[in-house]
Amino acid sequence: MKFELESEHRMLKDLVARFVREQLIPLETAVMAREAETGQLALLPAEHERLNAMSRELGLWGLDAPEEMGGSDLPVVAVVGVNEELGKTITPYELPPDSPNLRMLMLSASAMQREKYLAPYARGETASAMAISEPGAGGDPAMMTTRAVRDGDDWVINGRKIWISRAAQADWTIVMAVTDKALAARGGISAFIVDRGTPGFQVGRRIPMIGGVSTYEVVLEDCRVPASQLLGVEGQGFAPMQARLSTRRVQMAAWCIGRAQRALDMLCEYAQQRQTFGAPLAQRQAIQWWVADAATRIHACRLMTYEAASRIDAGEEARTQVSMIKVYATEMAWDVIDYAMQTFGAMGMTKELPLQQMANDTRLMRIYEGPSEVHRWVVARDLLGLRR
Repeated sequence: MKFELESEHRMLKDLVARFVREQLIPLETAVMAREAETGQLALLPAEHERLNAMSRELGLWGLDAPEEMGGSDLPVVAVVGVNEELGKTITPYELPPDSPNLRMLMLSASAMQREKYLAPYARGETASAMAISEPGAGGDPAMMTTRAVRDGDDWVINGRKIWISRAAQADWTIVMAVTDKALAARGGISAFIVDRGTPGFQVGRRIPMIGGVSTYEVVLEDCRVPASQLLGVEGQGFAPMQARLSTRRVQMAAWCIGRAQRALDMLCEYAQQRQTFGAPLAQRQAIQWWVADAATRIHACRLMTYEAASRIDAGEEARTQVSMIKVYATEMAWDVIDYAMQTFGAMGMTKELPLQQMANDTRLMRIYEGPSEVHRWVVARDLLGLRR
């Protein structure tokens, strides 16, 4: 069993690390000041355009997109290394396109949808959103109430979705809806691609979240889409949705590794500089134990994440492993960042250091894509033979 990336994947990881170090981290001071003033963590349009041009020139777009669409078709393991480096900065920039929605399209899109949606998305020309959660139906898809009813050559969708990232900017949104109420999550949930501007599809209120990010509520009222907008097979939208969620959860675990590693690096550097009661913080046993525990947990999390990614690349069952890393990575990063904030004292509480934003991001990830309690339940059901 190998415990390191292939040489070409290590080179890619190093390239992304340099991009993060030289282009993204220098923007953090301005991004944090902007968030402190406006409450929104965002790049200016000019900054985003410059980063897009530079990352594209470096060949960092479409890393896991199909080769025939201009992508590099990289395995999940390689993308873990990329996301670990991206996780080291709080500058809100992601390399196009968003991997989870990309992989869902790759699994389910028809020939027409591959040409109309997947190809331009793989090239980074469009933005997308995913509408799963509903008021009162988050971690349990069986509680989903948004309905899609066939009407001739169309589907008519009615319902309400919430906590949708990028809904206001998306060119199209994948909407999950119940097409067979009796079967529900066991064969009655379907996916639909809904274009921006479709009558009956309304992006409602913006919901400010901690850390200056936003989600949205989406309302569908007699939203009529052609039958060709059904993504995949009717009633079989649940499995591709789970594959999409697994991709996001692995991505989040990698981000957490990066954030925790940066927090540990900051802690170690500061602990050797800061003097208290006549000695550096680095000589205090509490600090030494935090450093040792953090390094051990980061190492364990990295191995767990690469193992889960390897399973996905091999086409093996990885649901339990993905749930394990979703819990472990987010809680690990939260603790390590907290150690760093405590070490920095009052400075660690300011919006002049990235630690507070790293903490906010990590706290959100303990809820996004399924809270820790649901994932512990998934792991326990598997071990106890109780999986539905």
